[in-house]
Amino acid sequence: MGTFLLILGLVVLVAGGEFLVKGAVEIAEKFKISPLVIGMTVVSFGTSAPELLVSLQAALDGVPAISIGNVVGSNIANLALVLAITVLIFPIIPERQTKIIDWPMMMMATMLFYVFSLDNEIARWEGAVLLTILITFTYLLIRNSRKENKKKTEEVEVDEKPILPGVLYLLGGLVGLYFGSGWFVEGAISIAKAFDLSDRVIGVTVVAFGTSAPELVASTVAAYRQQTDISVGNLIGSNLFNIMAVLGITSIVTPIAVDDAVLTFDMYWVIGIALAMLPVLFIGKRIGRVKGILLLATYVAYIVTVLSR
Repeated sequence: MGTFLLILGLVVLVAGGEFLVKGAVEIAEKFKISPLVIGMTVVSFGTSAPELLVSLQAALDGVPAISIGNVVGSNIANLALVLAITVLIFPIIPERQTKIIDWPMMMMATMLFYVFSLDNEIARWEGAVLLTILITFTYLLIRNSRKENKKKTEEVEVDEKPILPGVLYLLGGLVGLYFGSGWFVEGAISIAKAFDLSDRVIGVTVVAFGTSAPELVASTVAAYRQQTDISVGNLIGSNLFNIMAVLGITSIVTPIAVDDAVLTFDMYWVIGIALAMLPVLFIGKRIGRVKGILLLATYVAYIVTVLSR
């Protein structure tokens, strides 16, 4: 049964990713918002919904190790696995905004996560701070993008294309990603339990990979369709959402305990891979296949180390 759910989830994820990217592109064009910003907001928040649901449920069920492990593992997987696979399919030329605004914001969120975790708990007020920062950043991002695009298209005819098809594609994609990731995670966990893995290991590996599957599908589909702005924005935006919304909302509902193993091992990988994005983004004009191979090797090293501990 676990294998069947795994395969079914993957098939539905791929279909959902196709619809999501198509809808996101149409909405970006209609509202004069750049594809990068759509990727950073609508697409990334949608693909991160499984992380939010899994983390909330785990925290409420009294299994904080899976809740934290899910976010930590997903953030590592987004950059070291999903980005790696994406650029192996189609190399990406990152935009200036990605380098000077989005990456620094993701780095700040990562460091706040670390600082708030030092007392082995993310309290309600800390979750509220994270969520407030995300809401403010998202508002400013959309407002500035609309201003810039309006300036560029002042003398262009108004787009009379109906928005409904784009919205339906987007919603259909999100529904597909939601159910697909749920089946994928359920199948993966049932298989992992058969190997007697701990909650933390399941959280940072199987659950994290399963809840990162929407990002993987959305980003690879976007890269294949040469919508690379959506691809990059989705991953950085997802990491922001995972920390500031997933942990923020979950800790507001119930404070999250942070295991020592996370602080002394997993957190260093999260920070290290986030910092590694600095040379990945700034050395050379594009994120090519060589960088993709190095990122993928880093992810494999992380998984091997986790399983051997």
